[in-house]
Amino acid sequence: MTASVSIDFISDVVCPWCALGATALEQAIENVAGEISVELTYKPFELNPDMPAVGEKAVEHLMRKYGRTAADVAAGKAMQIERGAALGFKFDLDKRTHFYNTFDAHRLLLWALQEGRQVALKKILLRAYFTDGQNPSDRETLVSLAAEAGLDAAAAQEVLASGAFAKEVRELEAFYRQHGIHSVPAMVLNGRHLVSGSQSVEYYEQMLRQMAKAPAEA
Repeated sequence: MTASVSIDFISDVVCPWCALGATALEQAIENVAGEISVELTYKPFELNPDMPAVGEKAVEHLMRKYGRTAADVAAGKAMQIERGAALGFKFDLDKRTHFYNTFDAHRLLLWALQEGRQVALKKILLRAYFTDGQNPSDRETLVSLAAEAGLDAAAAQEVLASGAFAKEVRELEAFYRQHGIHSVPAMVLNGRHLVSGSQSVEYYEQMLRQMAKAPAEA
């Protein structure tokens, strides 16, 4: 009988470590396919909930928010590019010019979960931002990416225009903050085991195997 593991992956679509973690987790899930069934759900977390629609230039944002120097930012970018390449994820951080507000992207991801296409949309959103330099706060861009993920473009446009899933995003973000999650990526396995930070494929695979053997929380 195939064991099962549920994962709530808390992350933002403009978080480079989330992109690395999601890519590594995806590969770990592939490695255990056939022996462990994984139910993966992406949960919202906004790095910059007060970010205006126009965004903020990436280098200036990182220097201001984290007190880094330009050299620090450059070193961080180089590390992310190197780690991404090792996983087969391309960071083109010259195209990633700005940080943006991601509230609408998270609303769309919750709708995509309902439609059974959330994992596909998440992967496309990460690529669109980090590889192609697209703006995840632009609604026309989001509609196009939703269609690429196999979702109905007109329905996606209606979700964005209507404000649907706004309450759900806010409630989930508040829930995770109240439970001590203030940085991402973070993942909760089987509703009880927290793994923080971006980890390796091997680490995630080990976690999946351990949790598959453990009794699920009642």
